[in-house]
Amino acid sequence: MNPPAPRRRIVTFGEIMGRLTTPGCERFQQAIPGSLNVTLAGAEVNVAVSLAQLGGEASFVTAMPQHAVADAVISSLRSLRVDTQHIVRSPLGRLGLFFLEKGINQRPANVIYDRAGSTVSLLPPDSYDWEAIFADASWFHLSGVTPAISGIAAAVALRAMEEAAGRGLTISFDMNFRSRLWQWEPNLPPRELAARTVRELLPMVNLFIGGPDDVSLLTGTPLAETAEDPRIAAARQLTKYFPNISQVAMTVRETLSASHHRLGGMLYNAAGETAFQAPLKHGIPAPYDMPNLADRLGGGDAFAAGLIFALTTPELADPQTAVHFAAAASCLAHSMEGDFNLSTRAEVEALMQGVGAGKVNR
Repeated sequence: MNPPAPRRRIVTFGEIMGRLTTPGCERFQQAIPGSLNVTLAGAEVNVAVSLAQLGGEASFVTAMPQHAVADAVISSLRSLRVDTQHIVRSPLGRLGLFFLEKGINQRPANVIYDRAGSTVSLLPPDSYDWEAIFADASWFHLSGVTPAISGIAAAVALRAMEEAAGRGLTISFDMNFRSRLWQWEPNLPPRELAARTVRELLPMVNLFIGGPDDVSLLTGTPLAETAEDPRIAAARQLTKYFPNISQVAMTVRETLSASHHRLGGMLYNAAGETAFQAPLKHGIPAPYDMPNLADRLGGGDAFAAGLIFALTTPELADPQTAVHFAAAASCLAHSMEGDFNLSTRAEVEALMQGVGAGKVNR
């Protein structure tokens, strides 16, 4: 009898929203009345789309209203090879939205959320068929955006992690702290609410994605001032507090202006307390220079997706290769409009090899 095929399906859970962006770099006051560009966005759906484009098997789970706009959203995801069969439809709630003015030069981007009362923020944990959702899955990914949107969504996030952990899935969690969202307990400041809620999730997490500020928030301890790279020190501190976390990943971003960034990545392995950074030049970190960003949003999700894809692909799973793949995927995401990274595995690997940077493919 042949052994069972390895489980490869990656499940993400979260909210999908309509993203309404002003043309070019116009201010809201310039664009309204007028036309806004409607695309789709959301931390976990961004990861699912990127995974599917890279060649992975990705399922996105959420709850959506029962109307034609939601039908169109689901159809769009299916066209991008994302599995949508476990999306729950309900007469309750609405499709969340957010409005974006893109930043340029010294003017930062501006986001206005309009997502209160979205369907996924209203449906309780028992609305989802967790047995079917995680059947044959190997990995579960969640971000801190989901438990931030409502107390109900926080309960669903906890239940989803418990169901995934109970089935032996690898779990990744991207902190994605958004202070404007953590408002569902009015008497508690956003940072305290986020810390209390996420600390319940972390004992089930294997791969944590987030920066030194996130680690200080979650451990309740400021980082000690040492000569060590603060990212490596933060990763070590987090794994001491939560020993189940075997890997910590961070983007390494230098923001020169709203439209000019430098980008790299770091992956820390708790076993051996070893850090890997990418990209490298002569063994020294040499971040990708991005002087003309097409779109900033979704870059961190592209990094998460690239890392998950690499770690679940045997020939890319070496930590140094995996973090380089993740950084290259994120770099390419900044070259296209919208939250979704539509880069292929071949394009990411070409960038890793320094091939075709800015050249015309003929």
